Amino acid sequence: MGKMKKRILGKTSIKVSPLGLGCWAIGGLLSREEGTEASYGIVNDIESIKAINRAIDLGINFFDTADVYGAGHSEEILGKALKEYRDDIIIATKFGNTFDNERKKITGINITPDYIRKACESSLKRLNTDFIDLYWLHCWSVSKEDLISIRNTLDQLRSEGLITSYGWSTDLSDLSEFFVKNSNCTAIQHELNVLHNMDEIIDLCEKYNLASVNRTVLAMGLLTGKYSLNSKLPDNDVRGINAPDWLKYFKNGKPDPEWLGKLEKIKDILMSDGRSMVQGALAWNWARSNKTIPIPGFKTVKQVEENIQAIEFGPLNNNQMKEIDEILGDRNFVYAIDD
Repeated sequence: MGKMKKRILGKTSIKVSPLGLGCWAIGGLLSREEGTEASYGIVNDIESIKAINRAIDLGINFFDTADVYGAGHSEEILGKALKEYRDDIIIATKFGNTFDNERKKITGINITPDYIRKACESSLKRLNTDFIDLYWLHCWSVSKEDLISIRNTLDQLRSEGLITSYGWSTDLSDLSEFFVKNSNCTAIQHELNVLHNMDEIIDLCEKYNLASVNRTVLAMGLLTGKYSLNSKLPDNDVRGINAPDWLKYFKNGKPDPEWLGKLEKIKDILMSDGRSMVQGALAWNWARSNKTIPIPGFKTVKQVEENIQAIEFGPLNNNQMKEIDEILGDRNFVYAIDD
């Protein structure tokens, strides 16, 4: 692997590669009942499996998916690819969204105890495994009463050996802290990238010794550097014309000019020391905290190789972090981590 050490998954003794891989994109087509898209379009399953195997060859042992990605398809692909490596791999998946497998549609939310157990058992089958290393709640906002019920169910699943640990995928720091203080939560999955700092969640993870698992680390592709004002995304892409309202980096099927402008100001720093823009973006996440574990998405072997090569460069240094902070403004200064 590279010069960076493995990172500890929160309060557990589980060691994971400093970079994980997010498996949303390899799930394939998915949409919501109201018509908005929820996928990165058509995928090639053979290429997906090759990319996963290549990642393992290069030292990656952490893969993050969800039952809803591709209406179960991402988990199935991951299960096929990881079958012979299971003892050496850490698998994270999520529950909470209901979906129609045949229509490839998200149909709603269910966080009742019976459904959580059913979802867990279904994920185990698709992943072709006896246990899940890290099981995420995949609902953005949940009442405190429901969080206690969810905790009880997850603790039961853990006592039965069906899951090893659990966490929550959300950006809501107040509710996250309530959940953390009243459960055995070991990690929070949240958005974090060089354009979108999240001090409150990072502070929470550092305070309670939680893993900070970072999604949207490449700003849904904007930080790859391959998009311009003239770029147009396909209609069946989550970033396309039918994008959900919460998506901010792309509007009307095109990159948002404001976010592109911010990237233009810092791209030379990200690409310093021989890094690609992707590798610079990942380097920022590692420098943000020693609790961070970025999980960029992928569709191809080439993307996986570029992501993993970032480990060779390691985190940005303090001066680079400070320079980015000063350029973007209105942010707290963050210190690079000496790995």
